[in-house]
Amino acid sequence: MRLDLSLYLVTDPSLCAGHGLEKTVVAAVRGGATVIQLRDKHAGDGELIDQARRLKAALAGSGVPLIINDRLTVAVESGADGLHIGQDDGEVAAARAALGEQAILGLSVQTLDQMARLDVERLDYLGLGPVFATPSKHDHAAPLGFEGLASLVAASPLPSVAIGGLKAEHAAAVRQAGAQGLAVISAICGMPDPEAAARAFYPD
Repeated sequence: MRLDLSLYLVTDPSLCAGHGLEKTVVAAVRGGATVIQLRDKHAGDGELIDQARRLKAALAGSGVPLIINDRLTVAVESGADGLHIGQDDGEVAAARAALGEQAILGLSVQTLDQMARLDVERLDYLGLGPVFATPSKHDHAAPLGFEGLASLVAASPLPSVAIGGLKAEHAAAVRQAGAQGLAVISAICGMPDPEAAARAFYPD
């Protein structure tokens, strides 16, 4: 499956509750979301596997991959298209071995030191951030700003997506910094019209 990082939607169970997870995701894809990441820090593996299977069915035929946040077991058992892990979520080599060669595997990177230690051959893309402080992650690293983002992008041997407090008005600055796209949560999940919110990232 082709990986287009232009608009990477990370789901949030409470923010998606108004429309429901599947309806939010389908609407966002209609509006231009190019990757969906299922993220829920509190749900059990069984519940997440069920959610992932429903989302995978809802995305069928769209060409948009479903990536699971952190949970390797969920990614494997649900038949999702890939996995995204943080610096403390297990070894890249072990994740790749369990997922197989065709799956998409992404890693969060916050510093140049982390960038220098990448297992490049086993990864497909990087999530760089946070660009700004964000309420969705209380233990995040210090915000990079666009200058810090640009320095990480310049050092990255892989395609990258920026994350952390980003909204539609930041799309041009993110691309100017060199990232392939933006990862967002509340800018789409928390909106009354997720399709229109996604469309706003593609100004005419």
